[in-house]
Formats: sequence, C-alpha cells, structure tokens
Amino acid sequence: MSMRSLPLLSLLVSGSVLALPPLPEPVSNNAVASTTVRGKTYVISMMGIGPEKNSQSLHNKVWVHTVGEFGWSSMPEVPSQTRLPGRVAASAVALNNNFFVFGGYSIDRQGNRNTSDEIYRFNPVTQRYNRVNPIPVPVDDTLALTYQDRYVYLVGGWSNDGAVNLVQVFDNFTQQWSQATPMPGKASYGLAGAIVSDHIVFCDGVSLSYQSGQRVKSTEPACYQGKINPRNALRIEWQPIPHPTGQPRFRMAAIDSTVDDEAVAVFIGGSSHFYHIDGVSEQGDKAEPEANVWLYSPAQQQWLAAKPTTAVMDLQGLVKVNDAIYSIGGMLAGQQVTPQVLQHSIERVK
Repeated sequence: MSMRSLPLLSLLVSGSVLALPPLPEPVSNNAVASTTVRGKTYVISMMGIGPEKNSQSLHNKVWVHTVGEFGWSSMPEVPSQTRLPGRVAASAVALNNNFFVFGGYSIDRQGNRNTSDEIYRFNPVTQRYNRVNPIPVPVDDTLALTYQDRYVYLVGGWSNDGAVNLVQVFDNFTQQWSQATPMPGKASYGLAGAIVSDHIVFCDGVSLSYQSGQRVKSTEPACYQGKINPRNALRIEWQPIPHPTGQPRFRMAAIDSTVDDEAVAVFIGGSSHFYHIDGVSEQGDKAEPEANVWLYSPAQQQWLAAKPTTAVMDLQGLVKVNDAIYSIGGMLAGQQVTPQVLQHSIERVK
C-alpha cells in the first residue's frame, strides 16, 4: 500500500512523523503558509520546482490542504503578468484570513533569472486571487514576516542585479508600501528568520563580494536581532547577535514557537553550500541538507541547545498546525525533491 493512499495516517519516516498528507507531487523552493478561517485550518503550497530541477520544471501550481480532510486540493494557479511558466523563491504569508504571495523569480529561455514584483492575495474560501500593489524593489529569496496582523516585512532578498539590504513594509490596512530601517550587515538573500513578540531575528543567507573584479557569491555566517517600535512599525533597532555555530546556511527556514514555555525563533534545515535550482553550486559542489535545529530566545538574548531533526533544505518557510511545526516539500539528501510534509519535533537539550 503506497504512502499516498494513506494520507490521514501518521507514518514514521526517517525519524519524523508525517501528521499531514504528502503533497500530490514532489516540489521544492515553494512558498508555504497556513491560516484558520471560520474554524477551518488551511495549509497552502504555492509555485516551486519539480523533481527534474531545471527551468522547464518551474511552475505556478497551488495546492491547499484543509486540516482534518482528505489529501490536498488543486487550486487555480498563481496568475502572472508575464508569459514565463513558473516561479521559485517566492514568499507566502497569512494575513487577515487570506494568503499573500510575494515576488520570486522565473527563468527565461536564455537562462536569465527575472525577479518578479508581483503580489497576489488568495482567499482559500472563495479560491480567488486579487492583485496587490507591486513590491517597490522586486525581490526573490527574501524573508517575509507578518507583524500585528497588519504589516508584512520583506527583509533583504535578491533583486535582478544583486542582493539588497532593504526592509520593505506592506501595510495591509492602507495597501501602501514603505521603507523601514534597513537590515544591518551585508545585503543577503536566502536568509531565514522570524518575529518573536516585537523582535525580528534572522540569520545567514548568501552575500556578494568582488574578487579581482569578479562577483563572488558566498554564504554569510551572521545573525541579527531587531526590536520593532510598536508605535512605529518602520523603526527597527538592530544589533548583531552571536552566530550559533559559525557555519552559515542557505535557504533554511524559521518560525516563532514556544518551547518549554520559552518564546523562541526556531531555525530548521538549509544547506551550508550556496547552490542553484538543481542543488549544485557553480563549482559543482552538491549541496546537502542540515539536520541541526537552532533556537534563539530574545528574552534571554541567547541560543538554546536543541536535538536535531530530519535534514531538509531549499525551504521558503515553515507552517504551524496545532502548535506542531512542518516543512512542506523541499529537498532531502542527494538533492532529492520530495512531496513529504515533515513534522519537526522541537526538543531542547538541557
């Protein structure tokens, strides 16, 4: 009997529990989010790349799982103002009972990466899209975070010609964009982070440097904490924090959670190597996923030790359902694109 024929059972796979059904097909670098509307919890996967891991396997497919119901339902594809077939490295958030999907990039026939400024709001009940005012500076591989059930922060990212250090803020009340205090350190993309109370915590990603006149991309081992002014969401007081390991990661994902009554940012997965859509670097190095979990407590201003989880990379977010944390798709060992929905049990080491 196949795994897909048992979508509502809990199966033990590589030490992790699939408490949600697997996706209809393997997908990586997909935008994910969850929200609860009128007592129903919806989990969404938007766009991404298929198992072939080439430009022809980028797509705009959308699947929604209603928790407690059977499997995933195919939804209308994410609209596009271009004729290019799909996007990766987009970001999704849930806000006011809707899903929002931001940016991402497509690849044209010449192999060029094209960053999108498009934003769409998707209602999981009506299954309709509405276009939202575009991102002022288009970004992909950005960090998208929500605050006060009103604002969306886009921290860093890649914008056509290079990484940016911008913190672009969308106000869902006014439908307008503003610029917040820029992120500190090097401009980076493929970073990960979360908001815990009024604190933004983010780490790593890839930055650009110039060596002998050539642009060089390298992973950046750097973490920062930013205190948001609750009376002015555009003011952020940034400060560096120690890196938990000194080994940077690319395309890991993070989410806020509570572990042993401690409000923390939870960092999961990613790879210590920079890589392209096929999971291989420019030098031919094959990226492999990381299993170690990082926990940061803004209240204590320190990292907390945690047990490892299933190794996974190429993530654009995590979701929480009934306080359990899940990754949806991504790449497993050997750069294998997976349909698995992995529950990551977070346990501190004391």
